[in-house]
Amino acid sequence: MRILRNYVLQECLLPFTISISVLTSVFLLGYLPQLANKVINKGVSLLAISKVFLYYIPILLGYTLPIACLITVILTFGRLSAENEILAMRASGVYLRKLLTPLFVVGIMLSLMVHILNDRLIPAAYEAQTHVLQETGVQNPTALLEAGSFINAFDKYIVFIYRIDNDHLYGVRIYQPQVNKPTRTIIAQEGEFVKVPGQDKLMLKLINGTSDEPDLKNPNNFYKLNFQNSFMTMDLSKKQIKMDKKAKSMTLKEIEHETAKLKKLSIDVSPLITEYHRRLAWSLTPLLFIFLGFPFAVITHKRAKSANILYAVLFAAPYYILSLACQGMATQNVMNPAFLMWIPDIIGGIIVIIFNWKLCAS
Repeated sequence: MRILRNYVLQECLLPFTISISVLTSVFLLGYLPQLANKVINKGVSLLAISKVFLYYIPILLGYTLPIACLITVILTFGRLSAENEILAMRASGVYLRKLLTPLFVVGIMLSLMVHILNDRLIPAAYEAQTHVLQETGVQNPTALLEAGSFINAFDKYIVFIYRIDNDHLYGVRIYQPQVNKPTRTIIAQEGEFVKVPGQDKLMLKLINGTSDEPDLKNPNNFYKLNFQNSFMTMDLSKKQIKMDKKAKSMTLKEIEHETAKLKKLSIDVSPLITEYHRRLAWSLTPLLFIFLGFPFAVITHKRAKSANILYAVLFAAPYYILSLACQGMATQNVMNPAFLMWIPDIIGGIIVIIFNWKLCAS
């Protein structure tokens, strides 16, 4: 059995190396337009962009490593099945479930690797990118804005933006914590930042929203005020030197700490909870994809590499599309974020169990 195990793992090594290299390169090329936009529209230097480009590599491994696992399993066992090697193994008394044992061990090891990536390396890469862009941010602060993160760069305010399109903002939430008073909240459908020339300030134009305004009779209470247009001046001068970490730059422990801190200020922490459980759920994708690709490769007997790669993409795409859809709903607190982010893994796990059970039982 050791000889068979080593043979199977050796057959997987080359496809895995090629898959992860090609996928990472393709994904890096896909980021070039975004990086070019920072150079052209936000004044980021080419040297800074080159560093940012390199820091994308560990970030992309969180995506490409699980997909490479799926492609590897489909290519390897598709070839073994097409050349009747799987049939020869079964004729020799080797049950298919025995082939699953080394795959399970490798899947667990790769899942642990992705967990470390999600918890340590990827946040460190995001933090390094922020430091690279920080010098540019002094001249153009909008370069530091990131959708889906709590932004603490502004004095007295905590800002959350759901979507950023160039300098136009969508889904803006502004929180103003106050000592011994409830946190003031301003919500706007749209917004736009305008740099104040010669000052470390930004003028924020808010469009179609509501704001909490203090009740003159009882300052501890607020009443809701609807507005079509509102302007706020936000000061950057006190926090130019060190920017607070964004959610993507935090480890899981740091996210737990930040969540507890913001909860005390009565701030909606759904985005942080979503990011926390997304990382945990995505850590299981290598194991999930390996056991998803195995029964398909054995049953279909496909040897054509191009067709198998297409099948792998068709399997991986629904998982990530569903996960991103759940992430969008969880961020806006449509349902419990902790539950929503595990739905793709639950559905995928059920499919994996059914197909592998039927295959091994036959």
